Amino acid sequence: MANKKIDSLMAQSSDLAGLISYQDGSVVSRTLIDKDAGTVTLFAFDMGQGLSEHTAPYDALVYVLDGAVEVKIAGKPVILRSGEMTIMPANQPHALAAKSRFKLLLIMIKSET
Repeated sequence: MANKKIDSLMAQSSDLAGLISYQDGSVVSRTLIDKDAGTVTLFAFDMGQGLSEHTAPYDALVYVLDGAVEVKIAGKPVILRSGEMTIMPANQPHALAAKSRFKLLLIMIKSET
């Protein structure tokens, strides 16, 4: 089944940061691609928001579109600002904490190899 909201993004230029808005006191997400091979999701975190420590069974690339975030990967803090990225390895505990309001693109590749 086609997703009209996602179909409207195909074969054209799109401003990633403009595809999602901040909401006071909240974390907002918007899935752009959801396939068996992986997902591509936008997030907007208000100041004071984050994700508690957890693991995922697949590698994930985090790319910051706006603001700044502290990503802890296996206890190591990594500060990311607009235009910067890191890769969170599969099965390693990680957490996110806003250093300011921030938007990020999360690309998760689902592969056993």
